[in-house]
Amino acid sequence: MNPETPVRRPVPPRGSLATKFCGEIEAALLAGVEREAMTLRLTLRDASNIRRDGEIPVQDLSFTGGEMRLLKVKVVAGGVDVSKLDLG
Repeated sequence: MNPETPVRRPVPPRGSLATKFCGEIEAALLAGVEREAMTLRLTLRDASNIRRDGEIPVQDLSFTGGEMRLLKVKVVAGGVDVSKLDLG
């Protein structure tokens, strides 16, 4: 490998991030966790990618009162190194 060649990170398949978190939210709901107790903490990049993802059904993503929600779970963008679902 040439030391001058930039290292490229693999790009995850389109829609996989939203699909992953929707699955985690659904699993948490089935386990009895209330939506109000959950917070989806996203990196700024992941939040931006979810906002622009055309594969997310319109009813699953909302922007009300300056707040983003995925499947009615509050989304907080920034302040984390890795995106995760906080179960409260």
